[in-house]
Amino acid sequence: MEKLRMHSPDLSQDNIAKIRELFPGCVTEARDEATGNLRLAVDFDQLRQELSDSIVEGPQERYRLDWPGKREALALANAPIIKTLRPSKEESISFETTKNLFIEGENLDSLKLLHKSLLGAVSLIYIDPPYNTGKDFIYEDNFSEGLKSFLERTDQVNDAGGKLVANPESNGRFHSDWLTMMYSRLRVARNLLSQDGIILCSINHREVAQLKLVMDEVFGMENAVCIFAWRTDGNFDNQAKFKHCHEYILAYAKDESYFPHPLTVDPNVPESSKIFRPEIRNTIVKNGPKNPPSSILLPAGFPAAFEEGTIEQRSDTWPHFRSRVQVSDWKTQNPVEIYSGWSSRDLLDEFIQSGCESILDGKKQPTSFELTVSGAVEAVKVRGEPSHVISWLTGFGGSQRATAELDQIGITFDDYPKPISLIRYFIQMASSKDGIILDFFAGSGTTAHATIQQNAIDGGTRNFISIQLPEQVEASKKAAIAGFNTISDITKERIRRAGTKALEGECHPDWNRDVGFRVLKVDTSNMKDIYYRPDELSQGDLLEAVDNVKPDRTPEDLLFQVLVDWGVDLTLPIRRESVQGKTVFFVDDNALVACFDTGITEGLVKELAKHEPLRVVFRDNGFVSDAVKINVEQIFRQLSPSTEVRSL
Repeated sequence: MEKLRMHSPDLSQDNIAKIRELFPGCVTEARDEATGNLRLAVDFDQLRQELSDSIVEGPQERYRLDWPGKREALALANAPIIKTLRPSKEESISFETTKNLFIEGENLDSLKLLHKSLLGAVSLIYIDPPYNTGKDFIYEDNFSEGLKSFLERTDQVNDAGGKLVANPESNGRFHSDWLTMMYSRLRVARNLLSQDGIILCSINHREVAQLKLVMDEVFGMENAVCIFAWRTDGNFDNQAKFKHCHEYILAYAKDESYFPHPLTVDPNVPESSKIFRPEIRNTIVKNGPKNPPSSILLPAGFPAAFEEGTIEQRSDTWPHFRSRVQVSDWKTQNPVEIYSGWSSRDLLDEFIQSGCESILDGKKQPTSFELTVSGAVEAVKVRGEPSHVISWLTGFGGSQRATAELDQIGITFDDYPKPISLIRYFIQMASSKDGIILDFFAGSGTTAHATIQQNAIDGGTRNFISIQLPEQVEASKKAAIAGFNTISDITKERIRRAGTKALEGECHPDWNRDVGFRVLKVDTSNMKDIYYRPDELSQGDLLEAVDNVKPDRTPEDLLFQVLVDWGVDLTLPIRRESVQGKTVFFVDDNALVACFDTGITEGLVKELAKHEPLRVVFRDNGFVSDAVKINVEQIFRQLSPSTEVRSL
């Protein structure tokens, strides 16, 4: 029993707790000078850095992970960028209607451009970042250093490129550079997760310790839900002193208290083993020990349509359900009269509270169950394999299986892809079947492929967002020989072929069959520099300021920069119409209306106001006269007062 506190609240600690919710990395451990005990304390230097757009110095020692470049990484994560996303219809599939996105460009820039529209909206993030094996990783942070430049700067190679020290690749594995690259991206990614969202990050044994400490800081140690060990079946390096047959996948919730218990099934189990029946019986099925219970407790919220007389209300509000108990062989689905039951009431309660999914019996062995209630409106669900999520991942195969999966659709990728079934397994951990799945190290596109495949199996409407840098494929690689110039080209082509194959196979009847994706490319702003520096406008710039849009940009380019700036969903349907001879874009009918033509009249403004859009935007120099430009806001105030009016 909890005791009364018998003292006034510790407002300092309460305030620190609030700061911790907003900035987990700014709360650390410090020793109380009065008592000598450790307590939570605010790292004010870190908090100042969090609230600053420039680097803040702070020499105080404290318990934390630190490395050269960390402050620069935090400043980089918080710094604004003047960039945009430009659509590429010709590379897209079902551009106007799809809810999926492929973003080509540097992933930190991409995450920042998505920040407003995806804030708190992503159900699951899976990433497979560079493992820091000594090879170059290409990110334009200005804080990372490639292997070649490092070797030259530290005199480990001569002018001809010859090695001057043994094993220079291992010397080039900078923890600091790698941590800087990861830290800034994880900081931004955390903001995109929904409250019940989860992020999973693959890594090998060399950087798992560093990655764990970084993720503890970014997401909070209390939100670490699992460190998976994934057995990577296949051939191992015979020269290695130890045969590394597994890698790691770190899983962190945005807020562990909101993250639901993941009830997933092994994707390798054939779908035929998951049986759905229309008839409902008074049955609980389990392979177990003797002495069945005489009554069964069902948690609050369980389907309440039972046969009359079978429920007795208890004081603790849990229904009390009495029924016959049977044992069944899940393989044949033939129930038999029981002379065995549950080993303990606790085990039975655990089974019911887990949603009647498989749990471990007294011998710690997974068993299969079936629960059906007479009169219940929901169908029976039987699963032939344990649905528990355990930390040892086996049976998914490794890169060899993943490469074979790519071969089946004619895609060549040399750099250790992940198997589809592994990512599908993680996708099923998301809280719903209609969430957003994000991968900002997309590589060959396994996450998008797995999302399409899982939707086709269970009828989900999950949307994927894949981000990949257009990194050049080395000429010696098989992918280059096959005709792929960049990694992002491989990713896009794989998603296209994965969608085609999914549509050709057997699909769930409820699946919306969305296998399209919008291609958006990170680029410099559509606006000229003078747009951002009006205070530096000189008399010679006046003529250029008349049109502040770059000459090579299209109306679609302008539309997507407006969507990014306003934080509008980038997957909303877009309709292009001609209204009074002008091109007008309608985003989701009235979520946003945009016209970037010149010569806009008061009549056109009034006609657009009749649509009562939530937002409307025009080109600043697009009006037929200054009088029309001045009257625009007044017209919308009269005809559509809730509309936000903007110009660019």
